[in-house]
Amino acid sequence: MRPWRALRQRLRGSLRLRLLGGALVWVSAALVVIALMLVHLFRAYAEDDFYRDLGNDQDQIIAALSVDEDGRLSMESAISDPQFSKPYSGVYWQVFGADGALLRSRSLWDFTLRLPPDKLEPGEQHHHRIAGPEGQSVLAIETVVMLPRYAGPLRVVVANSARALDASVRSFSLRLALTFIGLGAALVAAAALQVWIGLSPLQRLRQRLGGVRRGEARRLEGSFPSEVQPLIDDLNILLDHQAEVVERARMMAGNLAHGLKTPLAVIANEASRLEQAADTGAAGLIQAQVDRMQRQIDYHMVRARAAASRGVPGVRSPVAPSVAALLRVVERLHAERVLELSADIATDAVFGGERQDFEEMLGNLVDNAAKWAKRRIAVSCRRDGPGWIEVAVEDDGPGLAADQREQAFARGHRLDEAVPGSGLGLAIVRDLAEMYGGQVHLDGSHLGGLRAVVRLPGG
Repeated sequence: MRPWRALRQRLRGSLRLRLLGGALVWVSAALVVIALMLVHLFRAYAEDDFYRDLGNDQDQIIAALSVDEDGRLSMESAISDPQFSKPYSGVYWQVFGADGALLRSRSLWDFTLRLPPDKLEPGEQHHHRIAGPEGQSVLAIETVVMLPRYAGPLRVVVANSARALDASVRSFSLRLALTFIGLGAALVAAAALQVWIGLSPLQRLRQRLGGVRRGEARRLEGSFPSEVQPLIDDLNILLDHQAEVVERARMMAGNLAHGLKTPLAVIANEASRLEQAADTGAAGLIQAQVDRMQRQIDYHMVRARAAASRGVPGVRSPVAPSVAALLRVVERLHAERVLELSADIATDAVFGGERQDFEEMLGNLVDNAAKWAKRRIAVSCRRDGPGWIEVAVEDDGPGLAADQREQAFARGHRLDEAVPGSGLGLAIVRDLAEMYGGQVHLDGSHLGGLRAVVRLPGG
């Protein structure tokens, strides 16, 4: 009991400790409550998004159900997602009929999803967390539909493994805890600063801080009371860190300038040749170097613009005009190669975002295809479920091995130094697509080369 008694005596004898102790208690309590609320909100949002995807799959399954003249239930067409055909893949569907008939995905194999015995009205949806194959925990969405010529209701269930969702919630919780620990430390330090500013020993500190602010000194020097000295030390560490950050920023700016020297020298040389010999063939090389520099400089500007425009109501960009304009540009830039360019664009294809962002993504994909294509480039766009479009750019070039496709998205990474480019194109496409909630991937093309597919929100 003596340590607690000594602590109480110190709290009674020090206004600083009492104020700081109270601040610590209230800040900690507030951050814990807020953290729990944020984790709950994140899980709710993640589950809503999870169930939204399950609902899209459920709509496809319902649309594929068929009843023959004898009232027998069957699937009219296969579901597009190949995971439904892979045993125990984590993605499942099954349909219960009133007469006991059962249809289910190949991924379930001989396993049957057991659902709670709740009652649903036609069109109503229920969400469940249930046991799946091989001990998996799955999230399921269940609804009841009525079909012509079928006697009774049908219960349609689509489920997906909850492993990825649970891992995301755990990762978010850990990062949030680390962030709030830092935030809590900052808030307590702010409370300490507020207490110390109100006491006389801090007057001299304020003067020294004023000197640092005016540039008269780089660090806080002098002797201070023991209650204040730890703060002085922390502030000096912060000032040293700030100086280090500024120096690092200068170094990065110097590196960027150094990286632009070579393209600028090429531009200067080619411009000189154009003036002397009117060599129009050099114009393409100059333009390529300009594009390379522009992508380096505009990279973060593109990200900032996309972040600001994402989710703005009413922003819609028709796909067909952008595709047509970009293909005309490619045709002019590569006129000497006589590329065969084709486009298959759905008439109602609309991107739910800024046209500049869409053309930035599509332009990078088409430019990449033009660099590698032997002769043919094909661009297509179709709707991919409610509220989404899928844009594909294909070429007949050498393509990429499966283990190289993910590497191609690394920022500044180039798989072939002989082909001009900055190595930022696919990285920009992925960043922009993910900002809009979409995704991009590479696979093989029926033309023989590479097929780049980007899934984006539709307008």
